Amino acid sequence: MAISELKLPQGVSAHEFKSPVLLAEGLALNVAKQLSDAIDARGTATLVVSGGRSPVAFFQHLAKQTLDWSKVVVTLADERWVPVEHADSNAGLLKRYLLQGPAAKAQFLSLYSATANLEQAAEQADRLLAELPPIDVLILGMGDDGHTASLFPNSPHLSDALKADGTRRCYPMLAPTVPHQRLTMSRALLASAKYTVLSISGQSKLTTLNTALAGDDVAAMPIRAFLQPTLEIYWCP
Repeated sequence: MAISELKLPQGVSAHEFKSPVLLAEGLALNVAKQLSDAIDARGTATLVVSGGRSPVAFFQHLAKQTLDWSKVVVTLADERWVPVEHADSNAGLLKRYLLQGPAAKAQFLSLYSATANLEQAAEQADRLLAELPPIDVLILGMGDDGHTASLFPNSPHLSDALKADGTRRCYPMLAPTVPHQRLTMSRALLASAKYTVLSISGQSKLTTLNTALAGDDVAAMPIRAFLQPTLEIYWCP
């Protein structure tokens, strides 16, 4: 199956690349242009990215782009509730692969805090995100279960986190995989981004996307909340 065979909603576009490297390069060039345009227009730019192993090549290519990084705010769509030094930390991943060289001048907002429990960490992140400038660029990923960010099916706070008109910015979440405790931006905050890309690779993700397109139960597959006009999907086999 190719992404061109999927019946995408009106206003959703797809870009197919031959390899993960070409996808990472293409996405990095596009994101750098979006951020540069935002800096030209407003003097600052805000980038929200997803963690996990998949975006590493994209981070590495983006870090090489010529950009006034001192005017860029970077944060995460979601985070594992582990210290930055932990191997599973998304913040640690960003510091290793994106916030290097000139890109180290970007302002990074970390969702993680060493609080007594996950609920308190989410409350603290929620307060921090109140200071976040409008999101210019959002890069989402998607799991084989249809989750995006850390909006996981069957997580206790999912229905609140998926409210389209919610005012809270960050929720505590439980993932089915270790580490279980997560922090995630709410649907309402994520959906406020001016420009959103869903970056996926492999046939299994295409099959998941096809399933998501065939239904409308957002709680069953939270990615459905973002399959909206202006979304761009980047895919490679």
